[in-house]
Parts: sequence; C-alpha cells; structure tokens
Amino acid sequence: MGKIAFVFPGQGAQYPGMGRDFYENSEAARALIDSYENMAPGLIDMLFSSSEEELMRTENTQRALYAVETAIQSAMKSLGFEASHAAGFSLGELSALASAGVFSYQEGFRLVSIRASLMQKETEKLRTGMVAVLKLDDETVEKLASGFSDVYPVNYNSPGQVVVAAAEDRMEAFENAVKEAGGRSLRLSVSGGFHSPFMKDAAEGFSEALCGFAFSAPAIPVWSNVTGEIYGRDIKGTLAEQIKSPVRWAKAVRGMIGEDVDTFIEIGPGTTLSGLIKRTDRSVRTLSVGKFGDIDAVREALGC
Repeated sequence: MGKIAFVFPGQGAQYPGMGRDFYENSEAARALIDSYENMAPGLIDMLFSSSEEELMRTENTQRALYAVETAIQSAMKSLGFEASHAAGFSLGELSALASAGVFSYQEGFRLVSIRASLMQKETEKLRTGMVAVLKLDDETVEKLASGFSDVYPVNYNSPGQVVVAAAEDRMEAFENAVKEAGGRSLRLSVSGGFHSPFMKDAAEGFSEALCGFAFSAPAIPVWSNVTGEIYGRDIKGTLAEQIKSPVRWAKAVRGMIGEDVDTFIEIGPGTTLSGLIKRTDRSVRTLSVGKFGDIDAVREALGC
C-alpha cells in the first residue's frame, strides 16, 4: 500500500449546517469548535443556523470552512488516522498547514480571520467573480484570457478544467469566446476574483500580518498552491503570495502521486477535490470525510 494524503477543500464547498454531526458526536471536534467560538462569538450559530447567502460572504466562508475542516481532522487524529502528505485548495491550504503542525489550530483561526477580512474588503471594492472553463486545455484557456483585460487563469484544477477570475463586465464576452472555442463555462458561487491581481492589496496586507506569527517546520510535507511543489522554508512569503497567485492543484496532485501517494482523503464538506484528483489520475483511490458516518467507511476502505 502506498502513502496517504489529507486534502482540504476551499471556498465553494461550504453549506449551512456543515460539521454539526462532528460537533455532536466527537469530543475532539466539539472542543476545537468551542475554542473557536470563544475567539469569535457567534461562530457556532453561523455554522449551524446561517443562511446560504450569509455563509457565502468571504469573511464568513473562510472561518467556517477552516473551523469545520480542522475539527474533522482533529476528530480523525483522535481516532488514530494519520497522513504522510497534506495539501489544501486555497483556504484549505491553511487547514493543511495546521494539520501538519506549522501553527496551532487556534493560531490558524486567527490567520484565517485576518485573511478573510482582507479578501472581503477587496470583493467589496471590485466587482469580480470566477468562471470554470471545461473541455479546453490549459494553453487554450490562457490564450483566450490574454485577449481580455481583467481576465486571469487562476485555478489549474485538473486536465480540461481551468478557472478564471474576471471583472464582471468581462465575463459574458469571455464566456462567448469559450463557447466559440468549443468549451463550456460555469460561473462559480464565490464572492470575488480570488488568486488573481485583483487580490494584490489583500496579499500585501496578509504579508504584513504574518510578521506577528511564529511558524514551525511542517511535521509532514505540505504541497503549495503557488508552486505545486512541497513548501520550502519561506512559508510566510509563499502563503501571502498564494492570495494573488494561481492555484497549481493538478501539479500538486501529480507531485504527491510521484511521492508514492495512492490514497487521498478529502477532509471537509463535499467531494470536489476527490473529483479533480480522479480526473487527474484515475489509478489513485479517493475517500472523503464530510460527515461523521464517513469515518467508518474510510476505516473499512483502509482495512484498519
């Protein structure tokens, strides 16, 4: 058997009520979420009782996803589940770094709160969004985007799927160009054009904020969105750069497979990353833990 990687999803995976069953059934998850509630009163109500619209606000989405993902990972850790590698998509990268011991869960929550606030500010200043492009290769999407101002390829998800960030007044024309090229486009339920130059000010603000935190070396390799490779020594610089840089997810997945990872366990709501991983390499195994009952299925699959 090969190695196991934990992977953590980003914005778009959230839904109202996520994590409730872990809060009700896992002492480790409940203790961690309660610690976040002490830091940010109202978090639990937002997690379990908010509307979809409220949860979609960047400043809420990021804190909620981080809280649920790390609570699930904490519950799994308490049951003896471990991984050899970790990676996260966008916001999920902070969950991955916390799972690898780069900072405490609570310090990570502070970081996420700062990051979310900075990115929320940019979404309010600029009218931007994101569009997934399907059925076209990376180079074709890059060429199409280059024909427009304020349109940037930002998420290299899997073969045949690239997400672009765009100004709202450029979206329709870009979508028409995608259709003419034989592709298909789908607008994403996010509140801004993330991982693009639209987020330059947020990246700079986060870089300044990171100076006040002390990081440890990862206990296991964590794969960077910015490079698609294992994090080097400059974790803070890379983490700040991530806000305005494309996510090289497919490259990171191939890199982990090259390091003998053959089982990916998605930790958090939904199965988006599992689908992207399978489209990148169908030979690997993908499992997901978004509900408390999923743990039994994962234990059975792993034979433990």
